[in-house]
Amino acid sequence: TMEELDENSLTNPEAGFQESIQPIDSQFRAEFEQQDIGVLTYETPRADEFREMYLFTPIDGPVSAITGEFNPKQDHYGIDIVAKENEPVKCAADGVVIFSSWTLDSGYVIGIQHRGNLISVYKHNSELLKNVGNFVSGGEIIAIIGNTGELTSGPHLHFELWHNGNPVNPQEYVAF
Repeated sequence: TMEELDENSLTNPEAGFQESIQPIDSQFRAEFEQQDIGVLTYETPRADEFREMYLFTPIDGPVSAITGEFNPKQDHYGIDIVAKENEPVKCAADGVVIFSSWTLDSGYVIGIQHRGNLISVYKHNSELLKNVGNFVSGGEIIAIIGNTGELTSGPHLHFELWHNGNPVNPQEYVAF
């Protein structure tokens, strides 16, 4: 009864949870736990759909070998491109600004939605030149390089690409 469940859940919180699991849930969980997910891949099933899209290099400069590699296992979902302070940041492709604001970790950040469910993100800027809702063209200047936010170690651009909600390595799609 409900009263027994309430009394039992006070002394044993997992009891109510165990009783709420349906057989289909148990079957799904068993199948999920048997899957080999030791190595996660961040490629999406239709990753090739935007390979044909031309993407502009957001800034000129070498990709930082020290802090810059794409490594989703270490929560580094983009690449770091060393740059001189106050260098312009260019939009990778035509799109609409969906985020343009300050964050504690990444400083001034701008995010742009492109066709093919692609999003580009530009972090650690000193100044943002576009607002949410603005249409931008590929190669257009959208921000100025900076050294903002707590997770920075000098002037650089942290550049991310997300396709269908998954991070992808920008070096596979942009010629740096």
